Amino acid sequence: MTKIGYARVSTHSQNEDSQVDDLKAAGCERVFTDKVTGKLASRPELDACLDYLREGDVLVITRLSRAMRSLKHLIELADTLRERGIGLKVLKQDIDTSNATGRFLFHILAAVDELQREIIVEGTHEGLAAARARGRTGGRKPKLTPKQVQVARSMYDARGADGKRLHTVQEIADVLNVSRPTIYSYLQQEVPA
Repeated sequence: MTKIGYARVSTHSQNEDSQVDDLKAAGCERVFTDKVTGKLASRPELDACLDYLREGDVLVITRLSRAMRSLKHLIELADTLRERGIGLKVLKQDIDTSNATGRFLFHILAAVDELQREIIVEGTHEGLAAARARGRTGGRKPKLTPKQVQVARSMYDARGADGKRLHTVQEIADVLNVSRPTIYSYLQQEVPA
């Protein structure tokens, strides 16, 4: 019986070290790690992990939420593992699907995890709707005002008698105190009619 671990973090700024440490402490010989977010996101390392697993192996994860896209997906994953003769062990929730009690607990906790996720999403949507109703929108504040964008475009389009640009993008960025990628981003946007 070989233990194979799978870890997932939702964003690139999050660190998977604690999950990997827990999986290695549980005896995992190999750990696959994804850095993805969203319930519909592709998880190439999970797919690679599932391809790697053989009959008699055990897939080890730290929490149910690390492997699930949805309750349906998690139940399908557990069924597929069972059909292939592969066990599932969830460390934090102390689930082991090699016995009936573990399988029962797995289904109960998977449903609770899905409910919790849906409550969080619902609360987020309600909060955003309330903010929009008060005239607030989310997201980053623009780095340039419309007037600054106009200046950047004018500087970028300005040409000398020889037809060459008078200003480099770096010069424009320096004048407006932003980065070159910011200038490129604004220059690629369509000009309002």
